[in-house]
Amino acid sequence: MNNESTTRTGSVASTDDTSGTNLRGDRPVRRRRRRRRLVIALSLIAVVVLAAVIAVRSPSPVGHWESSAGHDRYLAAYDDALADLPAPDRVSDVRTEYGLVRVYRFNGSGPATDPLVLLPGRASASPVWADNLPSLLDVGDVYTIDLLGEPGRSIQERPITDDHDQAEWLDQTLDALPESQFHLVGLSIGGWTATNLALRVPDRINTLTLLDPVSVFDDMPLETIVRSLPASLPWLPKSWRDGFNSYTAGGAPVEDVPVADMIEAGMQHYSLKLPQPTRIRESQLAELTVPVLALLAGESVMLDATRAAETAERELPDARVEVYPNASHAISGEYPDEIAADIAEFLAER
Repeated sequence: MNNESTTRTGSVASTDDTSGTNLRGDRPVRRRRRRRRLVIALSLIAVVVLAAVIAVRSPSPVGHWESSAGHDRYLAAYDDALADLPAPDRVSDVRTEYGLVRVYRFNGSGPATDPLVLLPGRASASPVWADNLPSLLDVGDVYTIDLLGEPGRSIQERPITDDHDQAEWLDQTLDALPESQFHLVGLSIGGWTATNLALRVPDRINTLTLLDPVSVFDDMPLETIVRSLPASLPWLPKSWRDGFNSYTAGGAPVEDVPVADMIEAGMQHYSLKLPQPTRIRESQLAELTVPVLALLAGESVMLDATRAAETAERELPDARVEVYPNASHAISGEYPDEIAADIAEFLAER
């Protein structure tokens, strides 16, 4: 393996103490095992409940807007948030077997010979990259994609039923672009989406940059799963969804923030019809053939940064792993210049 691991202002270390033996350890071990079984059971229940809530919202097999008024509200919020981005040089709706995928191209001034492709997180879309684009355009040309089946300007027309379908629509999108090679940059669920493609169809991918990716290096914590349940119910007050979004962003206020308003509108008015992403197995990570830059948030509520970093360092064949100790899951907006610098350095090394 050719792995590097660094931390912004600290080190990634294990807290396990195996230096001694607890001669009276049977009872604590049994208690820990009971707690572990309870956590697993509650996690499964929470996931099932969340899936059921999403499933009963509509019998439609594809993601869609629940009403024209809700769609209009979302598009207004989307356009407000999009105004914070530089003007795109090209806007395309790429035809795939699963629907139309909205793609924006921004011409950069950096040395990268292949463009970056930015994949956003759940319930967000291209406007989420507003803070990142200015510095990333100094790295090279940039595409942003609205994930198919998520709120955004992409339009799902066919069911996406498994991880293969998730890789297929993205591969078809990249195939329609004029370039043949890309550097994928994925935030949160976008990190999982990029990794899923790299495991199945790596031919078009030069590198992966994963920003606090979900279900790649670690499981989602139980507290986050439980907190997400009320946010998935559209009839509950807006403050509940704002509260969850603020929780994922380290407690930062989200009221009257254009991109946060867009995300909240999508959560309320869009009926998601996507399968739960399958946790990437460690054996799969070891099979990745592309270099990986993993940037993890030390204060993330979507993963345990120490455990995730250890997994990435141990399993990835060619990787650089960094922990931003003070970052929340909103790492992309909190450290845009640092992320761009890390990506530029990583691409130069490769």
